[in-house]
Amino acid sequence: MTLVQGTSRGGRTATAVAERPVVAEAAEVADLPGDSAVGSAATFDTMVRRLNKLSLEIRHDAYADIPWDDPDWALAADDPRLVLNEADPLATTDWYQSLPLDRQAEIGLFRMAACMKIGWHFENFLQRGLLSLAMVEPDGSAAFRFLHHEIIEESQHTLMFQELVNRSGLPVRGMPLRWRWAAEASLWWLVRVDPAAFFVLVLGGEDPADHLQRSMLRCGIGHPLVERIMRIHVTEEARHLSFARHYLKRVVPSLGPARRAALAVQAPLLLGVMARMMLVPPSDLRRHCGVPRSVVRQAFRADQGRAFMSGSVAKTRKLLGEVGLVPRWAAPLWRLMGIGNTGM
Repeated sequence: MTLVQGTSRGGRTATAVAERPVVAEAAEVADLPGDSAVGSAATFDTMVRRLNKLSLEIRHDAYADIPWDDPDWALAADDPRLVLNEADPLATTDWYQSLPLDRQAEIGLFRMAACMKIGWHFENFLQRGLLSLAMVEPDGSAAFRFLHHEIIEESQHTLMFQELVNRSGLPVRGMPLRWRWAAEASLWWLVRVDPAAFFVLVLGGEDPADHLQRSMLRCGIGHPLVERIMRIHVTEEARHLSFARHYLKRVVPSLGPARRAALAVQAPLLLGVMARMMLVPPSDLRRHCGVPRSVVRQAFRADQGRAFMSGSVAKTRKLLGEVGLVPRWAAPLWRLMGIGNTGM
C-alpha cells in the first residue's frame, strides 16, 4: 500500500493510519476445524466466542482510521487512480476500454459511490434485523454480544461508505426503492418467523460484495481511499460471514421437510436478486455516465461476467449444498437466476 503523509481526524498521521494492520483473511481463522460439527450448541458457542475475541483485536473507526482530509486521498472525477480494474466485468468491455482515461475514471468513481450506497442501504436493513434477533437472546449469550459487535461494525461501514458518497458529490440513488419497500415489509417476518431465510438473504448481500472487493484488491486499486475502505470492510465482513454460515449450519438440519423444501426454493431466488443488486451497475449509473444498457448486458452475459456472478455466491452455494438445500430438482432455479455452478 502506498503510504502518504497527512493528519487524520483522529490525530494520527496518514502514514500511521495506513500502516495499521488490515488483514482481510485474519477473521477467517474463526472457522473452526471440522465445520460439520458446528451443529452442536457448545461448538457454535465456542465459535461465537472466538468471533467476539477477534472483534476486539481487529476493529476500525470510520474517521480515525481513514485520513479523509489528506489531499492525496481526495476524490476527483478525472483521477486516473479511479479507473476500474479488470476484476470488474464492466472494465473488460471494449466500450469501456475505448474511453479516454478521464471518462473511465468518472465511471469508476460513480461505480464505487453507487456500490457503497447500495451497501449501506443493505446494511441498514441488516442492522435492524440483528437488533431484533438480539432482543430474544438469553442472558449470558455469546451470540448477543456478537450481534452487537456486528451492528457496531456495520454502523462504522455505513459511516465510511456515506462519507465517500458525500465527498464524491455524485447523485447516487442506492438500493432501488422497490427493494427498499420489500425489505421494510418483510423484515419482521424474516427475522422472527424465518430467521434461516434472513441469514440466506444476509449472505446474498455480503458474499457478492465481498467477492467483488477481494477481486479488486487482488488486481490492485490505485486510489488509497477506495483501497483503505475496501480493506477495512473485507476484514470485518469475514467475521459477519462466518457467523451467518455457522448459524445456518446449526439451524437448517433441525428444520422439517416442508420448511427445508421452501428454503431450497427461496435460496436461489434471494441470492440471485441480491447478487445482481450488489454487482450489476445500476440504472442511475447508466443514465448519469451514459453507459449503454447493451454494454452492461455484454459485461455480465459474457463468459467472464457469468463466471463472476456465479463465483460471487460460490461459498454460500457450497454451504447450502452441505446442509441439503441444493437438491437436484432446484438446479433449474439456480441456473435461471444466473448463479448455478457448471455442474448444475
